[in-house]
Amino acid sequence: MVKARVTETVGALGDYLKEQRTQSRLSLRQLAEQAGVSNPYLSQIERGLRRPSAEVLQQIAKALRISAEQLYIRAGILSPDDGVGGSVELAVLGDTGLTERQKQSLLDVYSSFLALNEADRTSAETPVVSDEPADNDATTALS
Repeated sequence: MVKARVTETVGALGDYLKEQRTQSRLSLRQLAEQAGVSNPYLSQIERGLRRPSAEVLQQIAKALRISAEQLYIRAGILSPDDGVGGSVELAVLGDTGLTERQKQSLLDVYSSFLALNEADRTSAETPVVSDEPADNDATTALS
């Protein structure tokens, strides 16, 4: 199920990139050259066969003159609810002192913390139902 969602996200990203490229009147080869990636790699991204790193997305966005954050959202790296500017994800992705692997690891840890906190919050909101009968006698409570 998760793999299907990733494949769907990557496919939608590829379609979006191809649409942006054609609107910019760039050939696949021209965009690949401007973004600093190989022609076959860019083709695979557009066809939804490869999931590009945040760095590659940033290079493509720069070549297309579009928002890198939009590409991050479309690629599933950022959540649209995070908001643009000031988010942890954008800070990590923009840090030039980290490798792509380190960036992805940090984003994975951050996402897992958010999911854990959400699960804790959800379970705290769910009322606990006890199998024990309620003792409504006030005198029993005082003794």
